[in-house]
Amino acid sequence: MHADLHHSTRQTAILRILRGAPVRKQDELVRLLREQGHEVTQSSISRDLRELGVLKAGGRYLPPSDDDVRTLDDFGTLRQFVRGVATAGDALTVLRTTIGAAQSVAIAIDKAAWPEVVGTISGDDTIFIATDGSTAQSTVVARLRSLFRL
Repeated sequence: MHADLHHSTRQTAILRILRGAPVRKQDELVRLLREQGHEVTQSSISRDLRELGVLKAGGRYLPPSDDDVRTLDDFGTLRQFVRGVATAGDALTVLRTTIGAAQSVAIAIDKAAWPEVVGTISGDDTIFIATDGSTAQSTVVARLRSLFRL
């Protein structure tokens, strides 16, 4: 419980910092958090940014919207970072993004909880979206093309 409290407090501090001023590097965020009395490491910050759905774009970290769950507006915000979609076989869809944006887009897809999606794997600029066959894949591809205007 004690660790969870620190985790939650630290994440709240991260969002407050990111909403208050541009932060360009993780080590800068580590320094700012330590100045506020938080004991942090680069790896804990990296994990927090991922869990919070923070996007790095334009050379700075962008906090997610105030809503806990991403909405269609969030997909609209992410649209600028999505470059293309392709299929590989009957069950794998490949979504290309700008460098560094794949993880944030994958988190939005995961949070949307589309029934056709079995799971996602994201790299730096590529997301693999697994579906259960070609029918589910077609539905997901159509949804992606619509949401991201591809």
